[in-house]
Amino acid sequence: MCRKMCLRQMCVNQSGIIRSVRAEGELGRRIRDMGLVPNTEVTVVGRAPLNDPVALRLRDFTLSLRNNEADYITVEVTGG
Repeated sequence: MCRKMCLRQMCVNQSGIIRSVRAEGELGRRIRDMGLVPNTEVTVVGRAPLNDPVALRLRDFTLSLRNNEADYITVEVTGG
């Protein structure tokens, strides 16, 4: 069974598909420019010691995202 959650809530090694990006303006543009767009598969591969930022794997690359940015992204969890 798949469930939706905020990207920030995902655990390490958990995977999902981005369903929405709710950020607008400059922040929304930056998030989309990093490849975080709907229907993209994403996996949480790590977290910093205080859980911020989060390391993500998508489209054959890894990127770090701050938790306050991850709050704007809704993911349908598929594995992990």
